[in-house]
Amino acid sequence: MKNLVILGGGYGGMRVLQRLLPNQLPEDVHVTLVDKAPYHSLKTEFYALAAGTISDQHVRVSFPEHPRLSIRYGFITNIDLENNQVHLEDNEVLHYDDLIIGLGCEDKYHGVPGAPEHTYSIQTIDASRATYQALNNLPAHATVSIVGAGLSGVELASELKESRSDLNIMLFDRGKLILSSFPERLSNYVQDWFTSNGIEIVNNANITRVEQNTLYNHDEPIKSDAIVWTAGIQPNKVVRDLNVEKDTQGRVVLTKYHNLPNNENVYVLGDCASLPHAPSAQLAEGQAEQIVQVLTARWKNEELPTELPTIKLKGVLGSLGKKHGFGLVNDRAITGRVARLLKSGILWMYKYHNG
Repeated sequence: MKNLVILGGGYGGMRVLQRLLPNQLPEDVHVTLVDKAPYHSLKTEFYALAAGTISDQHVRVSFPEHPRLSIRYGFITNIDLENNQVHLEDNEVLHYDDLIIGLGCEDKYHGVPGAPEHTYSIQTIDASRATYQALNNLPAHATVSIVGAGLSGVELASELKESRSDLNIMLFDRGKLILSSFPERLSNYVQDWFTSNGIEIVNNANITRVEQNTLYNHDEPIKSDAIVWTAGIQPNKVVRDLNVEKDTQGRVVLTKYHNLPNNENVYVLGDCASLPHAPSAQLAEGQAEQIVQVLTARWKNEELPTELPTIKLKGVLGSLGKKHGFGLVNDRAITGRVARLLKSGILWMYKYHNG
């Protein structure tokens, strides 16, 4: 019996399971999923969990069940590529014939002193719960500083304003305009929405250090009752420790079939993989679809296609509270209620009808 081990039950890992189960898994293959939580988490909604506008149960989805699926709960300490082993923190060792690494990402602090110790995070469900407690226990008119005005920072700031309108919210961005990767029209729309809703945007920011309840922008201290970090990501430490080729962002370089160049039995997907697009749930799912295609062909000893199709991304949607939003759908910019309704509909479909 071959053992396929999947590290991480995120968007990519879940899509692999949904495509293999219940009927596409060969009789001689067993699947072992390793995750620290007993459920899949909707990471794209962690900003709302942290803000307090949704409950914990809204971001959880059960893992599938199957006679040849085993789930191990725990933390991974090391991947031994030479001996086909995955080591867990309780000294358990898992042996694999094929391995899919989808361990996600962690906050990247860019070497800013004090940032890891004195800021909150929304990268994991555990961190988001802690951030929720901190933000919603603040007294009236407290100041919350959010570092990083990408999609996560923007969504958190707007959702927190809806949840706690009494708070003073400051959003720090390195660029001249927030959401710099989006078309300028969308950036201006979001920036104007923030201004009209009383959220202060600090453009051209440079956070030089962080202390307890104090943020230093260009070395100028700014008192804050809570500081949340959303200013960049990096692959999980287990992946960073792997002795394999990586790109400048620390992501693993892969072949066109999503496996290591010198090991066709080890695949990497999601935030840990070096791909031509920015990491996203949509990209991880597209990768997972292709990995299942490659795996099933190899299991059947079939010839692989010369090229795999380009993963097509349908767009990006962001929320501004529960009534407004923005995004790019098929390269078309959309704003307002339509964008928010689209995002809500996609989330509902994923949670209740995916697979």
